[in-house]
Amino acid sequence: MRQLARLLLLSTAIASATSLCEAQGTPAPDSRPGIAVFPLVNGGSYSKKKQEDLNLLSLGLQQSLINELAVNTNLRVVDRGTLRDLLREQDLGASGRVDPQTAARLGKIVGARYIITGGFIDLYGEMQINGRIIDVSTSEVVRSAQVQGNKKKLFGLLSQLAGMMTAGVHLTPLPAAVRDARIGRTVPSEAMGRYSSILAFRDEGGDPAKAVQLYRALVKDFPQVEEFKSELKQLAK
Repeated sequence: MRQLARLLLLSTAIASATSLCEAQGTPAPDSRPGIAVFPLVNGGSYSKKKQEDLNLLSLGLQQSLINELAVNTNLRVVDRGTLRDLLREQDLGASGRVDPQTAARLGKIVGARYIITGGFIDLYGEMQINGRIIDVSTSEVVRSAQVQGNKKKLFGLLSQLAGMMTAGVHLTPLPAAVRDARIGRTVPSEAMGRYSSILAFRDEGGDPAKAVQLYRALVKDFPQVEEFKSELKQLAK
């Protein structure tokens, strides 16, 4: 009975807070579970691809995984820039490697319930990407997963990994039709490389007008990638 009474009081308090926000014309607090994606660690290459290119690729894979998670409107995904600034402040941006306890601590700062960390390896024309989802409240790695496939399927591989991560903590999945369409996307691997370079340019404070030009060229060459169009539109404003 006491537990029931507490639940009723909590429910009443939440309803009152929501009503107050509506009456004051302010949005109610976002109750969706928050997820933050850390930079994916470059695990090296077994091909002849330059190491510095792979280091840049870390940014593109991180942002693309964020984009895949953000497609699911049942989730609140932490902006990459917010996490980047925090990692720099904590002097953790160079290596990209953080243990579960550190990730959980930083996750609390950005208001995330879950943290995703991981890495990638270039394997003779294929890309292997692994991910781990950490419960911020316990610092426990609750699910690990790995995907591997042709580099032309990078965007699809990240869609697949995003689904595996959210399934690992029983979050609401994307509708099957949407999920399958995104997993099935084929985009030349050059697109991810150029996208990564643009992100690095912006991270270093590059000229916004130049960034717009780079995005426009990217959209022209890869019009099938809606994320590029969306980011161009936002930047052009």
